[in-house]
Amino acid sequence: MHRSRAVMAWNVFKFCTALRGLGSIMILLVLGVVGVTYYAVVLNNYGPALYDGGIDSLISLAVLISFHSLLAMLLWSYFSVVLTDPGSVPPNWRPAIDEERGEADPLNASEFSGVQSDQSNQTIRYCRKCNQLKPPRCHHCSVCGRCVLKMDHHCVWVVNCVGALNYKYFLLFLFYTFLETSLVTFSLSPHFIAFFSDGEIPGTPGTLATTFLAFVLNLAFALSVLGFLIMHISLVSANTTTIEAYEKKTTPKWRYDLGRKKNFEQVFGADKRYWFIPTYSDDDLRRMPALQGLEYPSKPDFDSQEF
Repeated sequence: MHRSRAVMAWNVFKFCTALRGLGSIMILLVLGVVGVTYYAVVLNNYGPALYDGGIDSLISLAVLISFHSLLAMLLWSYFSVVLTDPGSVPPNWRPAIDEERGEADPLNASEFSGVQSDQSNQTIRYCRKCNQLKPPRCHHCSVCGRCVLKMDHHCVWVVNCVGALNYKYFLLFLFYTFLETSLVTFSLSPHFIAFFSDGEIPGTPGTLATTFLAFVLNLAFALSVLGFLIMHISLVSANTTTIEAYEKKTTPKWRYDLGRKKNFEQVFGADKRYWFIPTYSDDDLRRMPALQGLEYPSKPDFDSQEF
C-alpha cells in the first residue's frame, strides 16, 4: 500500500511537469488554428469574393467584418487570460476573521505559529505545500506550484491557471471563440458541401484541403466550447467555481450564492459598458473587493456553513 501511494505521487508529479512543458506549444497550436482559419476564410474564399460584385460582394463584406471583429475580441480575451496573473496570496496575508469552516482536513491555530485567531473558531485554512494561510475560496495548483485566489482550474490552452483575476477574461475567450467558430462553420459550410457534389470545385488541391481542414476544426471547436460555455454559465449563476462545485456537491445551498444578478457582477463587474471586454472599470475595482480575490460577501445565515 505504501509503495502504491509513492508511485501515484510520482505519476502526478510527472503529469504536472508535462503540463508545464506544454506552455509555448499550446499557444502555437492556438495561433496555428487561427492562421489556418484566416487563410481559408479571408485569403482563399471571402476575400477574393469581394470583387465578384452584386450580392456576393455584400455577403463577403458582412462575413469579413464579423470575422475580423470577433477575431480581435477572441485574441484580446485569449492573451488577457494568458498574461494576467490569476491571483496570488499576498505575502504575510492574515484573515481578519475565520471566514471558512469545515475543510476535509482543517488545521488548528496551534499547528502553526504567528497566527492570531478567535479561540471560539479554531478552523483556519492553511496550505501545507506553500506554508501559508489560504484566503477564502483559494486553492493550491499543483501545476503552477502555488496557491491561486478563487481557483477554477488550470487550463492547458491558456497555459495558466484560471482564477479570481482572469476568470472573466476566460469566459469572454470561450464566448468569442464560440461565436467565431460558429461563424466560420456556417460561412464555410457551402464550400464544404461542395466537396461532396458532382460539379467541379474551383481552386488548387492545397486551398481546397485548407478549407476542408478549417471547417472541420471550427465545427469541432464550436461544439466542444459550447459545452464548456454552458457549464461555466451555470457556475457563474451560482457564484461557484469548478473546484467548489465538486467540493459542495452534497451541499444543497451555497454561502456565496447571492442571487443571479449579484453573482454575475462578482465576475463581470457592475458597469455594463465593460461586460463584454476583458477589463474592468476603475470604479468597479474600487467598490467590489471580490474582483481582487481576497474578500467575498456571503449570506449572513451561512457564515458557519461547512463545505
